[in-house]
Amino acid sequence: MKYIFVTGGVISGLGKGITSSSIGRLLKSRGIKVTAIKIDPYLNIDAGTMNPIEHGEVFVLDDGGEADLDLGNYERFLDISLTSNHNITTGKVYRSVIEKERLGEYLGKTVQIIPHITNEIKTHIMNVAEATGAEVCIVELGGTVGDIESMPFLEAVRQMNSEMGKGQDCLFVHTTLVPIMGTVGEQKTKPTQHSVKELRSIGIQPDIIVARAKEPLEESIKKKISLFCDVPVEAVISCPDARSIYEVPMILNDQGITDYIIDRFKLNAKGPDLAEWRDFANRIINPSKTVKIALVGKYTHLGDSYISHMEAFHHAGAEAGTKVDVIFVDSEVVQQFGPTDDLKKADAILIPGGFGTRGIEGKIMTANYARLNNVPFLGVCLGFQIATIEFARNMLAMTDANSTEFDQKTKHPVVDLLPEQKNVTKMGATMRLGAQPVVLTEGSKAFKMYNSALIMERHRHRYEVNPKYIEDFEKAGWHFTGRSADGVKMEIAELDGHPFYVASQFHPEFKSRPNKPSPLHLNLVKAAVKRKYGLAD
Repeated sequence: MKYIFVTGGVISGLGKGITSSSIGRLLKSRGIKVTAIKIDPYLNIDAGTMNPIEHGEVFVLDDGGEADLDLGNYERFLDISLTSNHNITTGKVYRSVIEKERLGEYLGKTVQIIPHITNEIKTHIMNVAEATGAEVCIVELGGTVGDIESMPFLEAVRQMNSEMGKGQDCLFVHTTLVPIMGTVGEQKTKPTQHSVKELRSIGIQPDIIVARAKEPLEESIKKKISLFCDVPVEAVISCPDARSIYEVPMILNDQGITDYIIDRFKLNAKGPDLAEWRDFANRIINPSKTVKIALVGKYTHLGDSYISHMEAFHHAGAEAGTKVDVIFVDSEVVQQFGPTDDLKKADAILIPGGFGTRGIEGKIMTANYARLNNVPFLGVCLGFQIATIEFARNMLAMTDANSTEFDQKTKHPVVDLLPEQKNVTKMGATMRLGAQPVVLTEGSKAFKMYNSALIMERHRHRYEVNPKYIEDFEKAGWHFTGRSADGVKMEIAELDGHPFYVASQFHPEFKSRPNKPSPLHLNLVKAAVKRKYGLAD
């Protein structure tokens, strides 16, 4: 097993996840089997209880793991399905060590950060990597070098490198920042130098430096970084701002990073095969049409809160030859002032998942606006429940219809807590999570979109459509054309007499991939194109 450790310096948000994903994509294009692990240094066991505004989207895996959003990037770039074990947190590591200590597994020794915590980290990394059967495991270390939270993880991977024969089976990629200062636009290397100095003080010498900058690095700057950071000049990789994240693998590959890694590890690799990926990226960058889709939610202040929807629209847009301009609309603003100008200008509308009462009435008003004005609409998870509540209020004369999540005393609880959730007291990892089978009604829009009667989609919810109202909904034209395997839980609904008004209890965005877009997002985009241009797609 070969390991590539990706670290970051200077500031967060430099794109370690995209760098890791891109390297994985490049190695995969050369016929090398790759897997990926994300290390997050926070004390949470997983990302499930974290606010999206603080940490970005919670990405859900097939096995029900609630993980960091970077696992979504890995899955999309590598076209693989990962497990919750591929996301290591400080909370997971410490919990495991403390449980072993309580069982007496350390034979009375004083339990310490070194060696017990670091050994646990190394064991977890190697067990996960080896279980996949991959040739190369890419491990992204979250946070920034110098953060106190990251120290045990950096020490663990330093030990791995030493134990496996320095430089033989481990390679360190360090992402850093080269800012441009002053009116003359001079690229500054000092932040990179200090970041590498910090890393070397821990005992880690980077093998490759990926330098983020607005513009490509000047050759003289590459040579300066090489000299001061003791890295070969060919291993100083310039990563300027790209038109699309899907362009990054080509930017890195064109500078020789793939061959450098393959030569360093002495891997048996075939010739490069990036034609399909280049074609996909070009279709994103050079669309023939443009549509505006309003995303109405309450986490709109941070785009990463809805990153999987954004990427699903990129995938769908590439398939439809269309650029999707996503307009973020705060549901609280809609609740206060009614449909905004941005909402009225949209060619389609999406209401994504979410929790809590804030902005709910604004989302219900949005669903009503889309239904009455024939605007293509997709509701996902909470959006599915919102569309159901709106329909009950305005088409079934149940004026106080609601979810018991928002009003426990409503006379018409058309959305209610899942029966298995009634006695749940803990918040973390207790929802209906992960991939579940969904049976589609033959002849329905859903069946045609998926071209299948049985699909597997990922879930993350506690509430469901109340079965006792199903017959009323169906008679009035709100048809449930996707159901759980036992027929009890409603999974997809579609509206009679509307160009495209569809909602799903599951999250189709989590399984959307380049060249394999989410069928629901793709058909929303096609409906938006038809509304704007009068075309079929």
